[in-house]
Amino acid sequence: MLRLCSAAPWHDVSQPFSSLWSFRVPPSNRTFASGRRVTASLSEYAARHSKVPKVVLKKGKTQLFKTGNPMVYSNAVDRIIGRPPPETGEPVLVTDGAIHPIAWGMYNSASMFCVRIMEMDDEVSRNPSFIFDMEKLLKSRITSAMNLRARLGLPNKCTNVYRLVNSEGDRLSGLIIDIFGECAVVASSAAWVEKFRSVIEETLKFATSCTHVVWRPSPEMLKEEGLLSKESNSSQTHTISDDMDKSDTLEVVENGIHYNINLSGQKTGFYADQRESRLWLRSIAKERSVLDLCCYSGGFSLNAAIGGASEVTGVDSSAPAIELALANRELNGFNSRRMNFVKADISEYMKSAISEGRTWDIVILDPPKLAPSRKVLEQAIRMYRNLNVLAMKCVEPGGLLMTCSCSGAMTQSGKFPSILQASALSARRKIDY
Repeated sequence: MLRLCSAAPWHDVSQPFSSLWSFRVPPSNRTFASGRRVTASLSEYAARHSKVPKVVLKKGKTQLFKTGNPMVYSNAVDRIIGRPPPETGEPVLVTDGAIHPIAWGMYNSASMFCVRIMEMDDEVSRNPSFIFDMEKLLKSRITSAMNLRARLGLPNKCTNVYRLVNSEGDRLSGLIIDIFGECAVVASSAAWVEKFRSVIEETLKFATSCTHVVWRPSPEMLKEEGLLSKESNSSQTHTISDDMDKSDTLEVVENGIHYNINLSGQKTGFYADQRESRLWLRSIAKERSVLDLCCYSGGFSLNAAIGGASEVTGVDSSAPAIELALANRELNGFNSRRMNFVKADISEYMKSAISEGRTWDIVILDPPKLAPSRKVLEQAIRMYRNLNVLAMKCVEPGGLLMTCSCSGAMTQSGKFPSILQASALSARRKIDY
């Protein structure tokens, strides 16, 4: 959240639920079945399984992954050892230049993410039961994710929509699972996720109370993973139990606000990772005017209204999104006098508002993914800069701008703060971090 002003600026950071970390202390004692030899390290495993394929890192790259980087980029790889070479979706060892194993993960021959790391060597040493057993690891990590959410009080009577698995945040790179009451929506963006689809669905069946699972592959990202469209079907609904309505629309509740969500809509149907940001906006919106850009189903708008905003305007270029936002406004008992939704291109809407001298106390800018890959990063940088220039001009002096990026390529580039500074310079506004 940025404060734009002509004098002393201010910046506050609201951490979304998806950025919370959980630190687990592993058990110090292990009990194994008598008579069975158990691998105690990746080096021992490699010695006993000499034909296991290995991805050898370039000199100087090892430390990146020892300190927690969850993905091995193809340009960090020196060579691949294995005859025949490993196939996409196959587990491999990741080694340093001396062929000393440091991790294991899931391999992809086509993606820039050559290996998505699943376990480091020290994890295997503490508990070797998961090494190269993706099915067992999946079940354990999904269960751990459930336990973490339970400790955070999810679900509860005021919230039954939340992110159960947050990709790298839950050590399952490429897998997102959102829970909507009795329905789980799986967003798949990695080849290994597609390969283990049945395991994921079966685990959700037994580990959660969900009676319905929707599989949502990400076509563009899976294309970069080397999967053809025919290998990854469009969104399909898989019913675990036949006692649930097969409609694409569900009603859920988040922090006491009710939403109609469309399971065929954007992402998983709802931006569950913005829950805490929406709640925080509610806490600061009293008697302030709010402009919600790329409002989708009206999540930020509704929270601003609940928080006592004097007026709320939501803008989106999608007619179905505006229809959904209007339905959610009615569902929660608001009317057009306090909350208005407009179908318009956000750039054109902001240009018109600027020409008319209109400003708002709080502006939220949460655009769709503008940089789905590093190949289009430079183009996305220009788009982010232009949008933020306009958004800053729409903020009342001394007001607040909440600006977001959901592009992994942008986050990994580390360029977003500098884009905002450049935008502020162009808008002749001042921000602080």
